[in-house]
Amino acid sequence: MTTPTPQSIDVLLESRVLELGYADGTVLALPFEFLRVYSPSAEVMGHGPGQETLQTGKRGVEIVDLQTVGHHAIQPTFSDGHQSGIFTWDYLYELGSGQDRLWADYETRLSAAGMSRDTPMALAGGHACGNH
Repeated sequence: MTTPTPQSIDVLLESRVLELGYADGTVLALPFEFLRVYSPSAEVMGHGPGQETLQTGKRGVEIVDLQTVGHHAIQPTFSDGHQSGIFTWDYLYELGSGQDRLWADYETRLSAAGMSRDTPMALAGGHACGNH
């Protein structure tokens, strides 16, 4: 099955949600914080399994710019300066389809680390990838 291409993309600043509309009527509402936490960038995902950096303190993050990347992806710039994640249509659909499971997994990882969604990254030991 081919992942559908969104027919509409709306950045809803008041609700802090990126809304993707599809031809079949499906609408995926992805909170900015969720997108920032699951950014496909090396800063977040690392360069391989086990190198992920747990993102914290992103509850109030906003999307301040959104660029298209060819005909297959978007690249948001977040208010915390993060802009290296390129979200393909496949990845966005995967995030939207698995949002409840992924959000629960994120909260479990936070709890296991003794952190919360509001813990500042500096206190969580977060770092930027020096290669990007």
